[in-house]
Amino acid sequence: MQQSHEATARTGRVLVVDDDPTVAEVVAGYLDRAGYTVDRADDGPTALTRAAAHRPDLVVLDLMLPGMDGLEVCRRMRADGPVPVIMLTARGDEDDRILGLEVGADDYVTKPFSPRELVLRVESVLRRTRPAAGARMLGAAGLSLDPTARRATKNGVELALTLREFDLLAFFLRHPGRAYGREDLMREVWGWDFGDLSTVTVHIRRLRGKVEDDPARPLLIQTVWGVGYRFEPGGE
Repeated sequence: MQQSHEATARTGRVLVVDDDPTVAEVVAGYLDRAGYTVDRADDGPTALTRAAAHRPDLVVLDLMLPGMDGLEVCRRMRADGPVPVIMLTARGDEDDRILGLEVGADDYVTKPFSPRELVLRVESVLRRTRPAAGARMLGAAGLSLDPTARRATKNGVELALTLREFDLLAFFLRHPGRAYGREDLMREVWGWDFGDLSTVTVHIRRLRGKVEDDPARPLLIQTVWGVGYRFEPGGE
């Protein structure tokens, strides 16, 4: 029994926030069987209370909640510290998905979805939050990144990066001077061979806003027209 408990504890705590009891029950059931400790909430205020009482390792968060929507819940949770968020949405409108990414969601799943796919995405996100033991420090252009502590600074000032922003910056620091398409970045950073490429575009824009002196005229993360993006430590 002790071994089983420790395995569950290592897997992590997931907070599922959805006002549809059927969806919440199915998602929680699949996550529980996958070995996660699962908390549930059916509205924003309850979600914030649960998160404050037991800080989750990841939040599965419905965009359309009564009263306080998922975007506001995400903002408030992030104000208390970084936490990975996978957004659920029943909408097909790309603008809504981009809004979720803009407030810092690390991934999203559109309803109706496969619970097995959601569990895989949870596993993918959580796998990337675990410290990379023994990984070397990365640095260039005033940027310093510690993969083990998952801490990044610019000119000595700590950067407030989301999970995917951190991974994206780490990837660029490891591969300076080489152009990568959005499909390449989706595969290498997100670990997916398919997905909405606007996810990459939004994260590039958010990362530029945190590492560039002038995000409107980026020198570090440059656009390579017809290809994708290239990290230039010299800013040329």
